[in-house]
This record gives sequence, structure tokens and C-alpha cells, in this order.
Amino acid sequence: MTELPSARGAEVGRRIGVGLMYGLWKPRVLGAWRVPASGPVILAVNHSHNIDGPMVMGVAPRPTHFLIKKEAFIGPLDPFLLGIGQVKVDRDTTDRTAITRALGVLDNGGVLGIFPEGSRGEGDFASLRAGLAYFAVRSGAPIVPVAVLGSSERPGRLIKGLPPLRSRVDVVFGEPFEAGDDSGRRTRKVLDEATGRIQKQLAAHLENARRLTGR
Repeated sequence: MTELPSARGAEVGRRIGVGLMYGLWKPRVLGAWRVPASGPVILAVNHSHNIDGPMVMGVAPRPTHFLIKKEAFIGPLDPFLLGIGQVKVDRDTTDRTAITRALGVLDNGGVLGIFPEGSRGEGDFASLRAGLAYFAVRSGAPIVPVAVLGSSERPGRLIKGLPPLRSRVDVVFGEPFEAGDDSGRRTRKVLDEATGRIQKQLAAHLENARRLTGR
């Protein structure tokens, strides 16, 4: 029996995130009310900087369990990330344990955070992995697109790897949408079509978020 990520741990993680993100930067959060107040939800987050995940954890209206690459779980970060309900995933293989844990979060009505681009990049949702479509179609959970803007514009003076302290970071939550075709099928064709639908929705949200924030 695979142990599921701790919901209580994710709430602790959210509180830590609130303190850190609002203490170090100036998050401007738009559209958080669009995140359904209960039931399973997938947050699909663009990824251009290491703080994108902690930023969303800190500003999202509900505790979030992120799928995080196993390489981040080093030293003391390993028990800490597991303790705050995050999901370790091996991206080089079909990680059955991570899949079971992620689906368990959704089955329990929780919030699963995914970087659908797979790794840090331009943060423009240009290349999507199929994992997001699989979790959405399999669970039936709605996807809420999330755009984090301003985290990678310029490096900080004190710590080069982080945005300048007290700089503004915009987090824009979009309208929830369903990825599946209502057939209940999970064939390769259905998943490919779902991935195409998701990509269009996420790209449109990012464009809208940029227009809205002027970034």
C-alpha cells in the first residue's frame, strides 16, 4: 500500500510558503477565486524559475501537493519536502509510486500541482509532457492554468539565483477547464487530443495573463 502525501503537511507547507513569499517578495495574486473551493483540482503552472512552485504554494487558496523531480530531494530537503506533502517523481522512468500518490491526492479531493513543461525553461507552455493529460483524464479533475510572471526577469543583487528581494511577482489563476472528451476512455489518441486541448488553453491563459499584468 503506497502511503499518500499528507494533507496536513501540505497545509503546513502552505503556511510556510505564505510567510516566505510575502516576506521576501511582493506577490500580486489575480483570479485566486477561480480555484474551486473543494474537490479535486490540478494546478498547471508555467516554470521559468525555482521559486515558481513555492510561490504558488504560498499564494494558492488551498494547500497544494506538487509533483517535484527527485533531484530536488537532496539532504535535509528530502524529509522536509515529503513532510509538507510534496510528491517525489523520477522523470526518467514510469514512476508508478509517484503516479499512485498523485492520483491519491486527487481521489481524496486534494489539489495537485504540476509543471506540465517537465523542467524549467522559457515558462511559455511550449512543450507539454503527456503526464498532465493523463492525470486530468484519469481523475476527471478540472485543470486551473497558473501563470507566474516576473520570477525570472532579472537576478537579485544579493542572491543571483533568486529574483530581487521585494520585487513584484505576479501569479494569475485562470478559468478551470476539463481536459477529457467525456468518453471516459484513456487511449493514446484520447490523451494526445487532451494534450492538444490543454496546450491551447494554457497558451491562451499565459497570453491573457501577460496582457493583464503588462509583462
